[in-house]
Amino acid sequence: MVISIINQKGGVGKTTTAFNLGVALVKLGKRVLLIDMDPQGNLTSALGAEEEKQSGTYELLSDDLDPQELVMKLEGQLPDLIPAHMDLAGFEIECLTLENREYVLDDKLQSLRFQYDYVILDCSPSLGLLTINALVASDDVIVPIQCEYFALEGLSKLLETMQVVKTNYNTRLSVLGLLLTMYDARLALSNQVYEELKAHFDEMLFQTIIPRNVKVAESVSFGLSVMDYDQSSKGAMAYSELANEVILKSTPA
Repeated sequence: MVISIINQKGGVGKTTTAFNLGVALVKLGKRVLLIDMDPQGNLTSALGAEEEKQSGTYELLSDDLDPQELVMKLEGQLPDLIPAHMDLAGFEIECLTLENREYVLDDKLQSLRFQYDYVILDCSPSLGLLTINALVASDDVIVPIQCEYFALEGLSKLLETMQVVKTNYNTRLSVLGLLLTMYDARLALSNQVYEELKAHFDEMLFQTIIPRNVKVAESVSFGLSVMDYDQSSKGAMAYSELANEVILKSTPA
């Protein structure tokens, strides 16, 4: 199964979710591949792979290489990774004249998708061609939503874009869930955002809510998932619960 983690807003927890969800799924015995689709390469940095200088997502999309050659096997109980570097930013310009440019990633993933239980795409904060490629290649989408004043701004646009992709390019695309992140039950704003989401998108909401937790922020700076940094923290428990919920929601009845 291919899952895009997407929101055109930055700072909502996409990379943190991709990293921690990927690790939590591995700890549950799943075969997981993370693909960094963001030229900023934050996921690559979080996994300590930015110094490797290995070919990555740009070459996956642009070159006639065996995709398996681009997969990094990381030490420890971590997902496999296809890293991203700044050269990925050139993809959207270079492929403007290509026919079927929306299907480039989907075509490249055909040889990888069945080698893993989950292929997770960490998307850039935009709705450009990289993100469209991710949506066309995906079975499901997870949308992290931060508990802030403008949390719902752009959500309707994102869902509309997904519907356009589903209608024109990828009929299997669906929303696995909207994921509330950085939730603080003590704040009226967090509760207000939650209530608004529940009122308008109740069936799309994950039951799991990711709390605002200092251990989540600290863990990334140490190059660790929050489960490996502090297994008993609220953040670690939340991402473990999310992994179980993802498995439950993505398993055919």
